Amino acid sequence: MIPKLPFLSKKVSADKSKLFIPGRRDFLKLSSLIGGGFVLGVNFQCSGPKGETVTFAPNAYLSIGTDNTVTIIAHRSEMGTGIRTTLPMIVADELGADWKAVKIQQAVGDEATYGDQNTDGSYSIRMFFEPMRRAGATARHMLVEAAAQEWNVEASGCDTREGMVVHEASGQTVPFGELVELLRQMPIPEAENLTLRKLSDYKLVGKSVPIYDVKDITEGKALFGADVDLPGQQIAVILRSPVVGGKIRTYNEEKALQVSGVNKIVQISGNGVHPGLNKPLEGLAVIADNTWAAMKGREALEVDWELGENQDYQCASQMEAMIESTLQEGRLRREKGDVKQAFSSGGRIFENTYRAPYYAHATIEPPTALADYKEDGSIEIWAPTQHPQWARDSVAEALEIDVSKVRVNVTLLGGGFGRKSKPDYVVEAALLSKAIQKPVRVQWTREDDIHHDFYHSHSAQRIKAGLDATGKLSAWNHHTVFPAIGGTSSADELHPSDGEMGLGCTDFPYEVPNIRIESHEAKAHTRVGWLRSVSNIHHAFAICSMLDEIAEEQGMDPVAYVLSLLGEDRKLAFSEEMKGAYPNYGEAIEEYPWDTARMKKVIERVAQEAGWGSAEKEGKTLGFAAHKSFLTYVACIVEVAEDESGKLIIPEVHYAVDCGIPVNTDRIRSQFEGGAQFATSLALSSAIQFENGRVIQNNFDGYQIIRMPQAPKKIFTHIIESTEKPTGVGEPPVPPFIPALCNALYKLKGKRIYELPVKEVFV
Repeated sequence: MIPKLPFLSKKVSADKSKLFIPGRRDFLKLSSLIGGGFVLGVNFQCSGPKGETVTFAPNAYLSIGTDNTVTIIAHRSEMGTGIRTTLPMIVADELGADWKAVKIQQAVGDEATYGDQNTDGSYSIRMFFEPMRRAGATARHMLVEAAAQEWNVEASGCDTREGMVVHEASGQTVPFGELVELLRQMPIPEAENLTLRKLSDYKLVGKSVPIYDVKDITEGKALFGADVDLPGQQIAVILRSPVVGGKIRTYNEEKALQVSGVNKIVQISGNGVHPGLNKPLEGLAVIADNTWAAMKGREALEVDWELGENQDYQCASQMEAMIESTLQEGRLRREKGDVKQAFSSGGRIFENTYRAPYYAHATIEPPTALADYKEDGSIEIWAPTQHPQWARDSVAEALEIDVSKVRVNVTLLGGGFGRKSKPDYVVEAALLSKAIQKPVRVQWTREDDIHHDFYHSHSAQRIKAGLDATGKLSAWNHHTVFPAIGGTSSADELHPSDGEMGLGCTDFPYEVPNIRIESHEAKAHTRVGWLRSVSNIHHAFAICSMLDEIAEEQGMDPVAYVLSLLGEDRKLAFSEEMKGAYPNYGEAIEEYPWDTARMKKVIERVAQEAGWGSAEKEGKTLGFAAHKSFLTYVACIVEVAEDESGKLIIPEVHYAVDCGIPVNTDRIRSQFEGGAQFATSLALSSAIQFENGRVIQNNFDGYQIIRMPQAPKKIFTHIIESTEKPTGVGEPPVPPFIPALCNALYKLKGKRIYELPVKEVFV
């Protein structure tokens, strides 16, 4: 089954196999666009009837009409990141289009045409920056050649801008649309003959561009998952097993069917104790004319469950067992020097254990999907999915049909954070539509979402650090333990994968002569998945908190201390020290090394911007942390204070970020602003708990996300100018914020924080 991201799987190569690079054959997949965002292959060499728009489409991402409309395909999913705007910006800039005349259409799930469409892992920009440039450059090259032939001038003297081809010497101009007919006999240029614009010539890239859908979203016109309706559709809500692995012994549907509007009860078979990342849980679907009837019918169901081996699971007990395990020797994941010898050589020892709870994604829009099974055995789906291709493949597998018979249309997403890359809810809708031979929308409630998520693992980490006689950090022993994502699919996966370990743990960058990193066994008793920034969350919390404590105990400034630990400017690969693979977020380490100079630069920048050196004089309480994740370097400073009533407030947050080429600064800032809010919830109030195999939280009253009073008041994002390859910005804001906040709270309250969430700070 399809893995989530290359760097989270156990066997990972650092090649470019996941990177779709449009070649000549791909460019020959000519496209036209029709209403509804569906892409149909046509030959642009054919003229339409008189008065009908003819389309020039040199590749899968771009078309130009004789009406001068430039249409760009958005093949990634929009959930607030702005990717539906940012990738088309690159195409438009390279093409020389008039952004005001650009239309954006959402692609269906189709890997053969668009390449990877999994909008996850903060790699959309880094994966498709160059392909999008080439897509635009191909059309620009052909337009320039066509205009030059028409004018009988050298193509080298022509360029494109604002939707026109321009001959600089004569001042002649021609709109793109008037050249479409001339392009019919022109060959597609070879990739090696393309010339890309200089970054300094771009008019959109590197600037702040609002998201394309902002007007429709603010006016309530945008199409989200539950906004799609079909004639004759039914609504389904599902009573799922309260414990992962539970099975239905018996059930009585009589009372449910008596509810007005309820039409049918359908059983969905589960996939056992290790259900996997794309299969539904065992349950009974109540299918009705409307959502209210379906919900009331579900309440009336009588079910006798065989809850299975997870029914006695207590997360608190597992946490204590995980902590206990860190006192023993674990599986060696990285080793440098001799930690045991260093600890026995004298000097001061620091040793702390850090805890973090389970987290839910809690997207404001709960999962939903609409499926329409057809008489010919095909099926069409509308869903707010981050991964339409995986949804397509999973539906085909569940229905035992060829994938070519599955069409997945992508709506806007009301939040994702990794939850909506898993296609279980899409499969549910497909199974039910086939069962009743009608369109069915599966609607999850908030309680469904909280009870049946793919949770971020709870974790325990013990770090033991030793200073030598001179006070220099000489030994670092990090024990980490948490149920692995792989444990959702297999009982054998008891340790984190190399990918999970490489998310802020084994890629420890500091210049310490003796390093030993170990993992320990932990069984998954629930569905575990990836959540925004994945195991960087707990690894950064532990490491950055420990470094701050060591600095403080040594009487050193935390910023200066971390800068000193980074040592000389160098590029790290870690390969000789790893006891396994270092996936490096799926990228070749030679192309994306761990660069200490870049980390130093963001640390120095954030300290300057936040006024770190003058904070005490101004009466401010600031906390600092720095962390690299998803190939992006981030430093964060959080200010905390108490208001007149003694309640905690966060007046300011400062980030400095190096994400390579900053493609859309508006979206970078918005992602860091949202990331700060998201991380504040994880730090202060959010936690999932299991008792007797069941989640005890039900809604936002129990699983609390921050409200306005707790939210940071001002968030400043300072973007490093760079010409390095672009990286990602969706997930990197989260990891350093949490320890920066905790370090600030220590200064305010005088109490070190070793466990999340930190509710007791506010009593």
